[in-house]
Amino acid sequence: MDFKLMEEQIALQKKAREFAVNEVLPVAQKYDESEEFPLPVIKKAWEIGLLNLGIPKQYGGPGYGLMDACIVVEEISSACPGIATSIFDNNLGAEPIVIGGNEEQKQRILGELTNEFKLIAFATSEPTMGSDVAGMKCRAEQDGDEYILNGNKFWITNGGHANYVTVFATTDPEKKHKGIAAFIVDTKSEGVRLGKHIPKLGQRASNTVSVGLKDVRIPKENVLAKPGRGFVLAMQTFAHTRPAIGAFAVGCARSAMEYSIDYAKKREAFGRPIEKYQMIQEKIANMYKDIEAARLLTYRAAWEADQGKDNNLSSAIAKAFASDVAMNVTTEAIQIFGGYGYLRTYPVEKLFRDAKLYQIYEGTSEVQRIIISRFVLNRYEHAMPYLAKKRD
Repeated sequence: MDFKLMEEQIALQKKAREFAVNEVLPVAQKYDESEEFPLPVIKKAWEIGLLNLGIPKQYGGPGYGLMDACIVVEEISSACPGIATSIFDNNLGAEPIVIGGNEEQKQRILGELTNEFKLIAFATSEPTMGSDVAGMKCRAEQDGDEYILNGNKFWITNGGHANYVTVFATTDPEKKHKGIAAFIVDTKSEGVRLGKHIPKLGQRASNTVSVGLKDVRIPKENVLAKPGRGFVLAMQTFAHTRPAIGAFAVGCARSAMEYSIDYAKKREAFGRPIEKYQMIQEKIANMYKDIEAARLLTYRAAWEADQGKDNNLSSAIAKAFASDVAMNVTTEAIQIFGGYGYLRTYPVEKLFRDAKLYQIYEGTSEVQRIIISRFVLNRYEHAMPYLAKKRD
């Protein structure tokens, strides 16, 4: 067991941190207020090799593992969680192709994403369906070797600017997970309608839209997964990308903690800096210990994925814990700042708004707890002997 980062990972962390401080942080407030899509920042990330992190080298990508991606995500999220989401979403959109695409699809689509500046989004959620992936209504009707898609997708990150969308749809809603298939959709295809940006509480630099599909014909070469296999592919994708949500949350929380430390050293009350008061010391101590724990849980989930292990449980634990940490730390940061924390003059109110989304997207915190409880109640191996049967 070794908790040290490799030299290559330390260099990658340094590169990501410099990008975050020099390119992301200076424009974070601007994009939060305008809710514009940070296209120049994302293009810069592509130019220096911080986009498409998980695309293998044979298809033109950097070939980073999930552990490496989490290191990058934490750094960029610390500067602006919304911009970090926009950058990492190309990983989410491309991951189904990396996992389940055939060789032709990988060469064509993944190669295009790395050789040109193009964006790819991911679409499972619908207006009436989020975490219940098996409950989707978007229809896929087979027509020979091709499929025709009809329906609406919602909460699609980067969807308004994407060149491609990996879309999950069902051949029959009654079949639940057994009817779900997956497709690569070119957004220029006839019948594809990209909605307007949806205003949000936080992560406003992240573009979120609906995607309408009306008689969209999917050629044979863009069928990613046949019915039944699509659900498995979606779950595999989430298992590979969910640890990164933990890294997003850690970065957001870490930034709020650092701002709090800086403020506590400078702000005076009753004749001395507030860092001298035990209540403030306790808050900062709790912030630090929880962030450290969240990062270690995130690294474990990422490491398991990189080792080819089943990380469904560890990624659920990491996401649920780190999401709560981000929410708690940003809440306490506002408390440390007092009235100033409630103003938009300081960055902690933005981080507070940004943090809430981590408890919701890519499977709510409640869904993660269902995954965890199922394991504990049904598969956990007891070290202690079982209790004796109750006597009549």
